[in-house]
Formats: sequence, structure tokens, C-alpha cells
Amino acid sequence: MVHMANQIALFFASYPKDEAVAGVTDHLQQFWEPRMRKQIIDYVAHGGGGLHELALQAVKHLQ
Repeated sequence: MVHMANQIALFFASYPKDEAVAGVTDHLQQFWEPRMRKQIIDYVAHGGGGLHELALQAVKHLQ
């Protein structure tokens, strides 16, 4: 899951930061099932080690 979230973040990395975070957040909301979103939210709640900064911020917007 971390790998997938990081790949999404890398896709949006060339966008301006606000747009990139919004893009990652939107992707997670639209294409990840609720169970996957809950797992990544729990992962971030326990530190979120290894997550790209954009993915980390996007997951925090999901909460």
C-alpha cells in the first residue's frame, strides 16, 4: 500500500504542491476502496514511515 501511495505521489510531484496534494487525495478517494483508505490512515496514525511527503499529506486530508 505504501508503494502504491508513493507511486501516485510521484505522478503528482511535478504539480504545484497544493494541486499535488489535492490530486493524490482525490485519487485515494476515487480509486481506493474504503478498507484500503482505512489501512493507510491507520498506517499514518502510527507514523507513516516510508510514505512520500505528498502521500502523507494527502492521507491526512482523508481523515
